[in-house]
Amino acid sequence: MANDFGSPDGSTLRSASLLSELVQINSVNPDQAGPKSGDGGEEELANWVADRSRQLGADVTVDDVEPGRPNVYAYFEGTSDKTVLVDVHLDTVGVEHMTDAPFDGRHEDGRVWGRGSVDTKATFAVVLDVLASLSEDGHSLTPNLILAGTVGEEAGGFAGAYRLEEWLGSGRANPDQIIVAEPTLCAPVYGHKGGLGLKIAVHGEAAHSSKPELGRNAIVAAARVITALEGEQERLTAESPATEVGNGTLAVTTVSGGLAPNIIPDHCDIQVNRRIAPGEDTQAMVPNLEELIRQAAHPEDVDIELTYGKVFQAFYRDAATSLVTELAALSSEDGAVAAYGTNAVAYDHLPSDIVVFGPGSIDQAHKAQEWIDISELAKAGEIYRGWLTAGQ
Repeated sequence: MANDFGSPDGSTLRSASLLSELVQINSVNPDQAGPKSGDGGEEELANWVADRSRQLGADVTVDDVEPGRPNVYAYFEGTSDKTVLVDVHLDTVGVEHMTDAPFDGRHEDGRVWGRGSVDTKATFAVVLDVLASLSEDGHSLTPNLILAGTVGEEAGGFAGAYRLEEWLGSGRANPDQIIVAEPTLCAPVYGHKGGLGLKIAVHGEAAHSSKPELGRNAIVAAARVITALEGEQERLTAESPATEVGNGTLAVTTVSGGLAPNIIPDHCDIQVNRRIAPGEDTQAMVPNLEELIRQAAHPEDVDIELTYGKVFQAFYRDAATSLVTELAALSSEDGAVAAYGTNAVAYDHLPSDIVVFGPGSIDQAHKAQEWIDISELAKAGEIYRGWLTAGQ
């Protein structure tokens, strides 16, 4: 195994080593687990974060969101009455398509490799290293810090983030600023789309394929639905966007149906992904889509289910908020918007300043090989140290 850190300082070396250790902990989201990963789950990683945080003096809460899938909240006391929160999702996407060793966490070519290295265990490594360095140097945090690890970001409807939002709302804490950790190349991201999913089941009636008139072809009805949904996407594309995040989008993502080549199909299932832009009215969105789908499928019946039972609002904040401004100054990176979704959708109604921020590029996430440049860890470490010691 090659170790090539270039010429890092001690803190960067330690954050890279911490990240290597984190990558070696399998925390694949159970919904995306397979033979390579086994059952997956976030529990081992949550316990690691809890133990390391306690060693650094934190008051730690482990909160079971589901059996074997806990959030962890580590509270570090600062010297001011300001409170900040950093939310890092514990789960990673699956590894079944990976061509590289998913959990080796090796250091090679100035990078740390493996699943979760960029999305998004790097922030755990950076923040914990900064906290350790401050303690060793005899410095204190300025704000109180909650370092939160949340489950179910990659699949499962942001369950961990919504649980954290409930925990905050129960009077545990009222953070002034929130960083949602994602790979942004250390640029502060202040907006991205929300979304919803629809599962559509089109029902027909089976018959012998030699006499199609005796049945009701569910696939033909589904084709009409797909054509109508494509028309809705064309309408969205033609709209003028309300913000720089862009327009809402709609895509049919899966289709399955039929029984055999010689049977008129009695069912067809469709899944739809609808991305929601800032400024869109979500109140009528689902009823309008349901009406469009039912009219297109007529006279066949359809069942329509809202994935996770929720509509996830878009996240959008003013580009001139104090947290965007602070992080932009520390990073020398302008504020930006993103194409992907994050846990920020669960917090967008909170009065806190909220930014999506972290080291590394989203272009390396979810791929057959995942890595992060160690230089990004160094940059993020400097930014976090400046943010957490502001005023000293």
